[in-house]
Amino acid sequence: MSAPRISIVDLATVEPGRSEADALRDSLQTARQAEALGYHRIWFAEHHLTSGHASHNPEVLIAVAAALTREIRVGSGAVLLNHYSPFKVAEVFQQLAALFPGRIDLGLGRATAGALVDMALRRDRSSRPVDDHAQQVSEVLACLYHAFPADHPFAARPLMASVQRPPETWLLGSSPASGGLAAALGLPYAFASFITPGYAATGLRAYRDGFRASGFGSDEPQAMLAVNVTVADSEAQAQRLALCPKGFLGRLGRGEEDRGVPTPEEAIVELSPAARDEPTRIIDGRWPRFVAGDPEGVRATLEEMLAVSGADELMIQDLIADPAERWHSHALIAAAFALPGRQGGAASTAGATALVTAGER
Repeated sequence: MSAPRISIVDLATVEPGRSEADALRDSLQTARQAEALGYHRIWFAEHHLTSGHASHNPEVLIAVAAALTREIRVGSGAVLLNHYSPFKVAEVFQQLAALFPGRIDLGLGRATAGALVDMALRRDRSSRPVDDHAQQVSEVLACLYHAFPADHPFAARPLMASVQRPPETWLLGSSPASGGLAAALGLPYAFASFITPGYAATGLRAYRDGFRASGFGSDEPQAMLAVNVTVADSEAQAQRLALCPKGFLGRLGRGEEDRGVPTPEEAIVELSPAARDEPTRIIDGRWPRFVAGDPEGVRATLEEMLAVSGADELMIQDLIADPAERWHSHALIAAAFALPGRQGGAASTAGATALVTAGER
C-alpha cells in the first residue's frame, strides 16, 4: 500500500507535577517537531475544566502554532459545535484562514462535557437543549462558502468575502450517524477509533459508500482514522507507557478525570490486572482501544487498520504523561513510516532529540 498521510491530534496533556502553562508550551513544541518530522497536520482538542489537559480552546493554540510553523496544516479536533453559534465558529476560522492561507482545518464535532460544563457554555440556561447538529453544520458551511439561499437574511452580508480559500472543514465522530452526515454533506470525515474501535472500519466504509460531492470539500471522500498510539524503542517500554492512557480511562470510569493522566507508576497501582493487560494489537479481528509496541509492530497494526477501513489518513492521538516520551513516540512513528521530514530529508529520531533538547521545558 502507498504511504498514508499521518497527522497528530494534541490534547496538551499536563505531566503530573507540572502546570497547564508548561503543557501549552509542550504543545507548541509538539507542533514544531511534527512539522520537522513530516506530519501532515496537527489538530488541537477542546476540553473544558480539565486539569489534566490544557487544550481548552483550540482556536487559540491554532493561531500560535500556525505562527510558529510554516507548512504543516493546523486545526481543531474538534470544535464542539453544539455549544456555539455557527456564525461565530465560521468567522473565527475564516479569520484564521485569512492569516494562514491554505493551512487551516476546521474540525467540527459535538460532545457533552458533563452537566456543569454544558450549562456553563450555554448562553440561555432557561431553554431546553435541542439536537440540531446537522443544521448547525450546514449553517457553518453556508457561512464559509456563501451558500445561503438568496432570500436568507444572511445572504446579503457575506462572511469575509475577500477570503478566497476557506478552512478545510472536517466532520469528526465515532458513530454511524456522524459518518452519514459527513457523506450527505460531502465533507471529509475523521473517525475516533480510540472511542469506539469496533465501529471504525464499518463506519468509514459506509461513509465512503454514501459520499456525495457537494462543493464544500473534495469531489472524492476523504476518510481519516484516529487511533491512540504509543511507540517506544522496545515492546516492554511501549507497554509500560501504554499504562498512561489505560490509567486515564480507568480514572474516567471512576469519575476521577480531574486527576489527569497518570504516570506508568501510578497507573500500575490503580489498574486491575485485566485492565493492565488490555490488548494493544488486533486479536481475532478485534481492534484495540490503544495501539502500543515497538515501531515495527505498531506499523504492522496500523497498516492493517488502514487497509481494513480504507482510510486515507492516520491521525495519532496519545496520552503519554511525559512529553519527552510523547515526542520520542512521534519520532519513532515518523521513522517507521518514512515520513519525508522537512529539515534535511527523512524523519529521524536524532532530529527529534535535537528539537526536544532545544525546546522549552
